[in-house]
Amino acid sequence: MTGGGLREMLLEFQGYVLAYRLRAAVGGRVRPPGEPLSLACYAARRLERQALARSLVRGGLDAQQVQRLDALSSELMFGFWLNPAEVAAFLRAALRQGGHAALGDPDAFAALLSDSERARLGELGVRLVCAHHLTCLSLAAPLLDPDALAGVWQRVEATTPPLFVDELALAGQV
Repeated sequence: MTGGGLREMLLEFQGYVLAYRLRAAVGGRVRPPGEPLSLACYAARRLERQALARSLVRGGLDAQQVQRLDALSSELMFGFWLNPAEVAAFLRAALRQGGHAALGDPDAFAALLSDSERARLGELGVRLVCAHHLTCLSLAAPLLDPDALAGVWQRVEATTPPLFVDELALAGQV
């Protein structure tokens, strides 16, 4: 795997961690079951999901395999931040149960980060992380307007954060 590919995978894991924390903070029906996955466990499940997806493309899956693929996609929160349909479904569910300040307030979103993550990022990095993820939440709004969606994507790409979550620091990846 190239350095860029590894970075993308670590960013994907980091996105999972932040999605888990946000969903746990919102609670209720959007709260993820169980504890957050470790980096190693996430990687193993991601590889299993990837193998099932390849099998689906090559020749199809039986009903049990499709259910496993769906379960893994849900557990890994695959596409949570960058899939407008996923974002919209999450926001609808979160708002139905009263919402949470972290859905729109950068300071409340920053509270999802650990003290060591905030220290590692610094003030500007924390602002970038909050701007990026809150911009990702805005992907749900312009589903019917391709021009607006292109603008949101440009803002998402302009705010891509560095690697910073504690789980990656403990693994020596940050």
